[in-house]
Amino acid sequence: MGQGLWRVARNQQLQQQGYSGPGYLTREHGRRVAANNVSNTSHRKQAQGGIDIYHLLKTRKSKEQEGFINLEMLPPELSFTILSYLNATDLCLASCVWQDLANDELLWQGLCKSTWGHCSIYNKSPPLGFSFRKLYMQLDEGSLTFNANPDEGVNYFMSKGILDDSPKEIAKFIFCTRTLNWKKLRIYLDERRDVLDDLVTLHNFRNQFLPNALREFFRHIHAPEERGEYLETLITKFSHRFCACNPDLMRELGLSPDAVYVLCYSLILLSIDLTSPHVKNKMSKREFIRNTRRAAQNISEDFVGHLYDNIYLIGHVAA
Repeated sequence: MGQGLWRVARNQQLQQQGYSGPGYLTREHGRRVAANNVSNTSHRKQAQGGIDIYHLLKTRKSKEQEGFINLEMLPPELSFTILSYLNATDLCLASCVWQDLANDELLWQGLCKSTWGHCSIYNKSPPLGFSFRKLYMQLDEGSLTFNANPDEGVNYFMSKGILDDSPKEIAKFIFCTRTLNWKKLRIYLDERRDVLDDLVTLHNFRNQFLPNALREFFRHIHAPEERGEYLETLITKFSHRFCACNPDLMRELGLSPDAVYVLCYSLILLSIDLTSPHVKNKMSKREFIRNTRRAAQNISEDFVGHLYDNIYLIGHVAA
């Protein structure tokens, strides 16, 4: 009884939707025949060419109808904003299509200053025929030259008028540039201590915790791989700079540049001890406090304990 009522209701639903009688069978038969034809046609196309050529042509035609956005039809502010996200290589490629837009001086000026934050030529009146696109190429060439031979690279910048022959200007250029090879830079600074002095003074360690300040210092001026006179020079210069940036803290803690020097060496040794896989018996917090206070007696135990915690949680200071 229940099944009979269900069939009656289902037949009425099919009639309302147009699926009743011979018409439904005819349409269903037509669908099956069309599906078989499409399947056979697709099979023949794949067998002949390995791909559905009709589908590819249809897709290509639809893309051609849609087209690409023409930046020249947009407001200039929006066009320049879009192009400002490109690097130098992509911007050169874009200039093949949108020559006036992609060669705009503001775009190339932004690329120059985002990669080389300071150059002496930025603060001078531009010479005749100057362009930031040409300057970008010269800066890139000079950086590659520096990474091969630091002295030749600096001489190249000076010969092009990009840098003045001044330790302070060279130090500012190094401080604001991230394209220089750190190994070559370490060799150059070891030979040019006058540039190193000015480079250290560019760091501002005010209100920074000592290990964090030391990490920032060694991110700009990489530490040598072995102990020696150069490492001692770096730590000495850092200690004096850190004290100069935090005079109130030094008076509060009773620290001097010599005490900060001892702490920096202790932090470097602790970093090696805690991070090296070759050291099996790691230094404990109690041992670090005892050894450090033995070398610098005026340092509080709590302060030294915070130093240990920082290295233990964050990691090496000169990695």
